[in-house]
Amino acid sequence: MKSHTEYLVFNTSRRREIRNITPELERVLEKSGVREGLMLVNPMHITASVYVNDAEGGLYQDILELLEKLAPGGRPYHHHQTGEDNGDAHLKRQLLGQQVVLAVTQGRLDFGPWEQVHYAEFDGQRKKRVIVKIIGE
Repeated sequence: MKSHTEYLVFNTSRRREIRNITPELERVLEKSGVREGLMLVNPMHITASVYVNDAEGGLYQDILELLEKLAPGGRPYHHHQTGEDNGDAHLKRQLLGQQVVLAVTQGRLDFGPWEQVHYAEFDGQRKKRVIVKIIGE
């Protein structure tokens, strides 16, 4: 059994942003040499999510708008009593999910039609990391 760990590092340009990270994950998988196994992708920030869905700009906007309705910014969240101002970002992460585990088959990510992996940031504009852990043969 092989294992491979790599960190994606990037800066988001906006406080709330979604970006497709599938090409980066495919490069990490190729580098790992794993042909059959699993890939874990986890944002290392409690105000960010990784999820699988279609890579379509209108859907990105729909997701951000829905999350804003469910956990609007600017409200007096109890979390703000700690001196923070990002209570909505923590809630948005809970709603969208934390991490994904992806199947690796014949050296490729084994997606269904239109599936891609996305990083969603809810408190950005600074350096962020995503851990990619691959195990298999």
